[in-house]
Amino acid sequence: MEEEEAELRDPFPSPPSHYNNFTSHNLKLLALLKERVGDKDTDLGVVDQHELLSDQTDLPTWSLAQLQKPRVDWIFEEGYYSVFGDTWFVKETIPSLAEVGRHQLYPPDPSTDRRPALLGVLRSMLVTYSNLTDAILAPPPPPSSSAQPEWQRQLEWITILAQNLMAAANDLRPVQARGNLELMMQRQLELRREETKSIHSRCDALEARLLELRSSAQETPGSDQMSTVKSSDSQVQTSVINVSLEDMLRWAEEVP
Repeated sequence: MEEEEAELRDPFPSPPSHYNNFTSHNLKLLALLKERVGDKDTDLGVVDQHELLSDQTDLPTWSLAQLQKPRVDWIFEEGYYSVFGDTWFVKETIPSLAEVGRHQLYPPDPSTDRRPALLGVLRSMLVTYSNLTDAILAPPPPPSSSAQPEWQRQLEWITILAQNLMAAANDLRPVQARGNLELMMQRQLELRREETKSIHSRCDALEARLLELRSSAQETPGSDQMSTVKSSDSQVQTSVINVSLEDMLRWAEEVP
């Protein structure tokens, strides 16, 4: 038994010994047992499997109910489950100091304003630290005294106060995480706005440059000469096209 508990607490535990029972033959027997029982709500652990499966061979001596899957509804109903010897709660919650048996100095209800209580805890810690300094500087008690030293009482009280401050800070972790997430999202939004503004400014600069190139191309003198040459060529082509065959013959007769 001690070896099994030590194995369960091993960082890399071996599979439980009953994993060898999950054979295809045993799983078929389990399915057949469920079919013959009929009622799904019946606990297979109290059913006489040897009587219901008397016609089957290689029937195990242990209960086939061990091969059933864990009941998830039972886990939710109990609120916890065990894995490798450790207990895990379905809903992860941070236990308060009162739940773990410590002295809690602030209201347990998170909706209550805890600032007055925490300010009182902080003032108590400063006063206790001052008292601890005085207790350390005081002369030691005689050897025959069985009373608890003053510095030890002050030190225990400082421990209780520090535990309350740490527990209250841990309760505010979700609020802190929410605030950090809001700041991160705001920063991402500002970065995207800056990038969008930079892209728009670049686009405006490119559009202005294109307008300058277009206006300079229209003002170039070579474009007017090219248009004049094209117009003269079109006139020549038009005159050639207008000369008829009779004009050509008449011109040939007039030539000496």
